[in-house]
Amino acid sequence: MERSVKDTQIGELKTRFGRMTSAVFVDYKGMTVQSATKLRAEFRKAGVEYKVVKNTLVKKAIEGASYASKVDDVLVGMTGIAWSYEDPSAAAKVLKAFKKDEAGDKLTIKAGLVEGSVLDAKAVVEQLATMPGKDELRAMLLATFQAPLTQFVQLLQAPAQNLVYALVAKEQKG
Repeated sequence: MERSVKDTQIGELKTRFGRMTSAVFVDYKGMTVQSATKLRAEFRKAGVEYKVVKNTLVKKAIEGASYASKVDDVLVGMTGIAWSYEDPSAAAKVLKAFKKDEAGDKLTIKAGLVEGSVLDAKAVVEQLATMPGKDELRAMLLATFQAPLTQFVQLLQAPAQNLVYALVAKEQKG
């Protein structure tokens, strides 16, 4: 591979690592082309960017980053990286579901990166993949904002409702 091509790829990788909210490193050894294609499609649906990369290029791209030495031992063998830019848990959720349904033991999660912190494979599956997504967090926030308003409307309706109950009770009584 020519030096200029390598430099271009290193630059692209640096950009991806700079923009990401999270990244998950995977070993895809043993996966069929059909499974890999399906995985890529799932990543696209979730807004995750996936690329098979050379370990040496990744090492050069993350040189100087606080997590570079911690990721060094992960960058052996076949490596694919899934970058999430908006929802940190998106890649981990796709991988967890895909591993459960499709790939079984063929797809191995090596490690994850979130905001410069390195997670082991177990933490990626158990913690990152179970985090609420961006849309779930928005729904929870909206519910929190709506709760006081709902209670306020119920309090405003209570006197009129109680008056109706009293009138109905008086009518039935006599």
